[in-house]
Amino acid sequence: MAIADWQGPFADAEKNRALSSLEHGRVLYFPRLAFAAGGHGDALFSPQLADRRAKNISYDPVGRTLKGAAAADRERRCVQAAIEAFSAAAMRFVRDLLPRYAPSIECARASYRPVEIAGRDYSPLKDDRLLHVDAFPSTPTRGRRILRFFSNVNPSGELRVWHIGEPFETYQRRFLPALPRPVPPVAWVLQAVGATRGRRSAYDQLMLGLHDSAKRDAMFQQSAAREEAAFPAGSSWLCFTDQVVHAALAGQYALEQTFYLGVDAMAEPERSPLRTLERDIGRKLC
Repeated sequence: MAIADWQGPFADAEKNRALSSLEHGRVLYFPRLAFAAGGHGDALFSPQLADRRAKNISYDPVGRTLKGAAAADRERRCVQAAIEAFSAAAMRFVRDLLPRYAPSIECARASYRPVEIAGRDYSPLKDDRLLHVDAFPSTPTRGRRILRFFSNVNPSGELRVWHIGEPFETYQRRFLPALPRPVPPVAWVLQAVGATRGRRSAYDQLMLGLHDSAKRDAMFQQSAAREEAAFPAGSSWLCFTDQVVHAALAGQYALEQTFYLGVDAMAEPERSPLRTLERDIGRKLC
């Protein structure tokens, strides 16, 4: 999409195209939408910003707290100011481009990714270089959509490289038959001991199973259909990461904002992973 402004008004044709494309499981790509961190930008560009326990720096816009940063106080304040500015810009942009979502969209955590993806060692379930859909182990969504906005802010012009895989319905039907059916007592225990922020629904348990099964399946990772998408520095992109099968292969210095959206706010709720899974399972999952 040729949009270059972080704030509307946007043409009705652009808004309708964006809404339909997202809900059909596509990635919206904005090659001209660059985020400028202003006077705080210089503090962002050091891979040593992330502490050794975290690959990303995360920001909670509700509590205005920053986690995962190893910077000194002054640098930390600059990093937080830059992420706060990005979070606010991303929220304004999504609300203006997708006004149908504006009344109910929830701004969740933002993150900054100063570490190069390629060449690092991860356990399989934490390795985002493997094809997957998003499901958060400690943060159940209870059917809400996961909408994520990304911006490549690399000062050296390096690409951020993704693979985009098969349609969600194909991915789901590949792994769903082998998944154990959700066990409600397990969800209650995980909530009681503080392992999850709230109780996992049956939907959350199945989505986490789809995520884990794909990452553990070496044959799938080697042979599954995929398309490479290379996002240049100065570009941004947006998609439902609970629906788009994706992997992040390479890149350094990117900003990301996560949003949650209730299925009922969609123009076509039947295209959501919740409704797709319910059709295959034959019962309500939330």
